[in-house]
Amino acid sequence: MKKVSYILLLTLFLLPAMGSVMGFNALFAQQVDPREAAVRKLLQSTIMINQMYVDTVNIDRQVEDAITGMLSKLDPHSAYTNAKDTKALNEPLKGNFDGIGVQFNMLEDTLVVIQPVSKGPSEKVGILAGDRIITVNDTAIAGVKMSRQNIMNRLRGPKGTTVNLGVVRRGIDDVITFKVKRDKIPVNSLDAAFIISPGVGLVRFSNFAATTHNEVTEAIRKLQQQGMKDLIIDLQGNGGGYLNAAAELASEFLERGDMIVYTRGRGGMNMGEFRSTGGGLFTEGRIVVLVDEYSASASEILAGAIQDHDRGTIIGRRTFGKGLVQRPIDLEDGSMIRLTIARYYTPSGRCIQKPYEKGDAKSYAHDVIDRYNRGELTNADSIHFPDSLRYTTLKKGRVVYGGGGIMPDIFVPLDTTRYTRMHRELNARSYINNASLHFMDKHRKQLSKQYKTFEDYRDKFTVPAEVLDEMFAEAARKDSIRAKDDVELAKTRVDVGLILKGLIARDLWDMSEYFQIIYAEDPVVLKALEVLRKEE
Repeated sequence: MKKVSYILLLTLFLLPAMGSVMGFNALFAQQVDPREAAVRKLLQSTIMINQMYVDTVNIDRQVEDAITGMLSKLDPHSAYTNAKDTKALNEPLKGNFDGIGVQFNMLEDTLVVIQPVSKGPSEKVGILAGDRIITVNDTAIAGVKMSRQNIMNRLRGPKGTTVNLGVVRRGIDDVITFKVKRDKIPVNSLDAAFIISPGVGLVRFSNFAATTHNEVTEAIRKLQQQGMKDLIIDLQGNGGGYLNAAAELASEFLERGDMIVYTRGRGGMNMGEFRSTGGGLFTEGRIVVLVDEYSASASEILAGAIQDHDRGTIIGRRTFGKGLVQRPIDLEDGSMIRLTIARYYTPSGRCIQKPYEKGDAKSYAHDVIDRYNRGELTNADSIHFPDSLRYTTLKKGRVVYGGGGIMPDIFVPLDTTRYTRMHRELNARSYINNASLHFMDKHRKQLSKQYKTFEDYRDKFTVPAEVLDEMFAEAARKDSIRAKDDVELAKTRVDVGLILKGLIARDLWDMSEYFQIIYAEDPVVLKALEVLRKEE
């Protein structure tokens, strides 16, 4: 490869002086091996198109298209991202970004602050929950139909730079101006951690980022101090992240030396293995892991290790089946190639990766839909595994299967009737979210004064009937969203009321309180609690 790199570099320097195809070919008249010849062919084609094509071409775009085209013929997870997209993809996993530090949402066409980040730049200058940011550096961002991404780009910027914000606050007539100095803003992967039942704690996190291990272990310690004996780990919808993060977390639950995951590359080459280091934070209490069809990659590593070592019970539906290891290859312009170099295997030897056809990304992307159509998400009997994929767990010898994803020990079907058609339409058009924002905008101070603790709110607060009535009336007037009968309307009122109560709790406290409300009706969580009670 060093020889190929030298040839490419030499060509780029000499080609402008040569100015002809003949000269280009003469430079490479020497014998080269087939791989070098292929690289020469690609380089020659690119340069000749750039120099000789009848119209002007964008050489950068050509090169990106070529890279994308090559990767598209490989597995579904090898991919190229340009510099801008690479930065956006990496931010959630790095654990921080540079910005002003606010959680916000869009109410109609105006940015409303949900919560300023604790001890962040915005909180330090006095920005409050409920404030509307209408200008950024004298540029209007409210009432101008600006995209959410465009607004975020204006608010973010390098650490140490300043931005002037124009803010409208309820009860104050004039626009308030704040000068905010941008800083590093933490991106937390932990969504929720709380005692869900006496002696039972629950943690939920959205991905496996650089800070996930510290966030989750800190949360577990606090739950132990509150009397937690058993733990529910919610990985539903968790798409994964860093392999190291999954291995570090699994080590907290397993015995010293226990295999967590190993990888095999081209020709079965051992690319590495991860074992528990021992001395984990939670090695005695019972564990239940919740998964679904969107639990992938690092989520499957953690779930597979716990299942194979008979350390806990897996509940939910078969996981996604993403078991390919990507190595990030940084390119000099900030872009990146994520190239698959190996496959994951669970401690019992199961390959996590589901089958795929090289170059057929479309079928791969539709796999979850195909599972639904085959009945796999609603009926465990629709899931079939050949005997060749049969494995056994390492402690108790229970039968488990490979072939892609982690099949739970206890299957909980997807409840296709849980939400009504009306509910789904209201949610898709943001009526539920907007209703919570409007309600909080009017009643934030009153609610904060009335409910000093979340427990008081949880036990006593009910969404006012007029809030639901106004939302339903607006949806009917603007988008003709109506219940087909009284039964659908009654169920929709109950379910939407629960969601609204959770969203209001989120705005008053945080995401952990939101999930405490929502999980009261979650069938997978309820099954986990049922299993723990039966085991006792």
